[in-house]
Amino acid sequence: QVQLVESGGGWVQAGGSLRLSCAASGRSVSAYAMGWFRQAPGQEREFVAAIVRSGGSTNLADSAKGRFTISRDNYKNMVYLQMNNLQSDDTAVYYCAARLGHWSTSPGAYDYWGQGTQVTVSS
Repeated sequence: QVQLVESGGGWVQAGGSLRLSCAASGRSVSAYAMGWFRQAPGQEREFVAAIVRSGGSTNLADSAKGRFTISRDNYKNMVYLQMNNLQSDDTAVYYCAARLGHWSTSPGAYDYWGQGTQVTVSS
């Protein structure tokens, strides 16, 4: 079992950047494919980015391509989401999630979730 805690959210003006961090404890994060999801008020949770256990391959939602980067440091038990050129549509609670096996774009496929961190982008 793994516990996940997100940090790094906050308020930023459109065009700005934020780096989200996900700290894992318990079982090593290297055992899991990791994903970032987000949920805006009144909307379903949606896929943002995922990374395989080794960090050697990533997948990004179309809305994130060219702006966001997912990375991981298995030695530090950390996963990151670098977000650049943020826009008002990126405003949401961002969640880190862990999945045994290969990554998935479906929230239901993930086994463990953090509590989320709020990102607010002001236009």
